[in-house]
Amino acid sequence: MDLHILDHRLRVTSISKNGLVNYTHPLIKLIFLRNRTRCKFFSLTETPENYTVVLDEEGFKELPPSEHLQVESSIWLPLNVASNGNASSSSQAVGVTKIAKSVIAPLAQQHVSVFMLSTYQTDFILVREKDLSVVVSTLEEEFNIFKEVEGEYVPVCCQDFTNGLQKNGKEAIQPTVHPVLIPQNQFCVMSLDPDTLPSIATTLIDVLFYSNSFSPKEDSESSAGQDSDCIEFFSFSLIDGYISLVMDTEAQRRFPADLLFTSSSGELWRMVRIGGQPLGFDECGIVAQISQPLADGDISAYYISTFSFDHVL
Repeated sequence: MDLHILDHRLRVTSISKNGLVNYTHPLIKLIFLRNRTRCKFFSLTETPENYTVVLDEEGFKELPPSEHLQVESSIWLPLNVASNGNASSSSQAVGVTKIAKSVIAPLAQQHVSVFMLSTYQTDFILVREKDLSVVVSTLEEEFNIFKEVEGEYVPVCCQDFTNGLQKNGKEAIQPTVHPVLIPQNQFCVMSLDPDTLPSIATTLIDVLFYSNSFSPKEDSESSAGQDSDCIEFFSFSLIDGYISLVMDTEAQRRFPADLLFTSSSGELWRMVRIGGQPLGFDECGIVAQISQPLADGDISAYYISTFSFDHVL
């Protein structure tokens, strides 16, 4: 298999809920006005705590600094496992478990922190730019590694990173066992033709920016007893022209059924949310700790890291 180091330098940020009003303009520009920005990698995930925004340097320029914006200090690089030289479309059927043993576990053993972003199309493994030499030396025996340069994939090897660290010899640290929460929502992983994005613009804006104020009267009785058991979670990604959406069935009903599409089996997903306190970015092995047992059980899973917690479908 091939491992691609994609030509994006990413920032991981968080927008506070009460500060969202300061960022609706740039976020709408990044989501709906692709011709007005050079941003090629954009992901927005709403959780109960905040909005996690992962975007490339061109997109990051659109976010004005403020007290409501937290920025993780590192530059992150997205990796993508490809089969037969192409991004594997079949990966959406098995998700992160497909790469648990070949990518996630070896990086955890080398104390490389990863940030996961599964989409409808594929799985992105984000690593810190400063860790790239360790990543390459760790994975070069298992993969043919290529770096994307202006749309072309150029082979790389460990010698290309002479200023970096090689594999470290530290003993494996037993990862912290974090508490998990299993909300009652059922989730859908979906996609959308970018050309039809304007058709759902008002609904998408409503869900993303006004979800806290949406409370249909007809659902008030049934939802009253469920609020404590369900979680607020919605994810939208627009990456290299491909759109991915993760939403619960409640949100799905608000979109036109003929525009959003999912896999032929149309399966629904349950969530496992990892972390009792915000996880931070330096702890290694969380993704491996979750994905490895799922891989052993041949259980498909999507994995979405956010600024505070991790989420597995």
